Amino acid sequence: MWSNHPFHPQRTTGTNDTLTTQFTTARYRVILKQFVTGFPTEDDMELVTATVRLAVPPGSASVMVKNLYVACDPYMRNRMSEHNDAAYIEQFVPGEVLGIFGVSKVVSSGHPDFKAGDLVWGLTGCEEYSVITHPESLFKINHPELPLSYYTGVLGMPGVTAYAGFFDVSKPKKGDYVFVSAASGAVGQLVGQLAKIAGCYVVGSAGSDEKVSLLKTKFGFDDAFNYKKEQDLNATLKRCFPLGIDIYFENVGGAMLDAVLLNMRMHGRIAVCGMISQYNLEKPDGAPNLFCLVAKRIRMEGFMVLDYFSTYTKFEEEMAGYLKEGKITFVEDVVEAIEKVPAALIRLFSGRNVGKQLVIIARE
Repeated sequence: MWSNHPFHPQRTTGTNDTLTTQFTTARYRVILKQFVTGFPTEDDMELVTATVRLAVPPGSASVMVKNLYVACDPYMRNRMSEHNDAAYIEQFVPGEVLGIFGVSKVVSSGHPDFKAGDLVWGLTGCEEYSVITHPESLFKINHPELPLSYYTGVLGMPGVTAYAGFFDVSKPKKGDYVFVSAASGAVGQLVGQLAKIAGCYVVGSAGSDEKVSLLKTKFGFDDAFNYKKEQDLNATLKRCFPLGIDIYFENVGGAMLDAVLLNMRMHGRIAVCGMISQYNLEKPDGAPNLFCLVAKRIRMEGFMVLDYFSTYTKFEEEMAGYLKEGKITFVEDVVEAIEKVPAALIRLFSGRNVGKQLVIIARE
């Protein structure tokens, strides 16, 4: 998923092509202008136009899709920087369209498993239309009665991330004490609700009072705190978890991780999903309390969602059931129009988004 792009940005083509009648002009896409160091800005990206042909080449097994929704996700920040050593994710190429998870409608297909009109989600381009050269990477949408935008979040990549990270990596037991950082985000809000379904006690951290209220009143967290108002994170966690933490779902890194290590229980588990506090730093923070892993026999494990996509069909049915039964709720932060993508992506790193950040590209 990360290293071999399943989509291919179409190049601008002249009007003397024999398939001129299948061309449409002024279709927009968002490209990376240059590699980013430090905090990204909207000026690091650019909205450009291109001419695209709304059909796949004869004999091709590709599919052409119309993108309806695209997801702004924290992992994209890593792809905006130049990597001189091995990285877990392939960098974007300056001047080319951003790769992005999205919900799309097939408009033309040379692949036997897809036909025009199919609704799909997966990795696409940040543009109005994309050619998916490896459509086997796409997932068909089996519950169109639910909001299609959910396939950028609760029923898409963030949902699988939350489910796999909590159940497969953290291995919860009923009664466990669970802490989730960045708990109001696309992944965190789901981890907390899944933990409650599993019979756990759950506390979350977030960066505003509004988000803290959301965690407790909408998502059912047992407690929550605004980390920006806490002077001593170690003391805060001791207050929230007087008996210690069994499971920490790690989304932040830095000072929060260091404080958590001091408050983990014996044989605790830490599922490392991401470290958003570190993505814009030229020199990442250390973690002086790592010896707690030894002293408390803690298992700390990183994971990648791509390793769990093979279980997607089972996940989709279970999560769709939770949504329909009202056991899971999901909050989205939605903006409309492709030109809003750069601003929406930057919102993630300033904490201005509330819930899953996504952009409507086209309405069906």
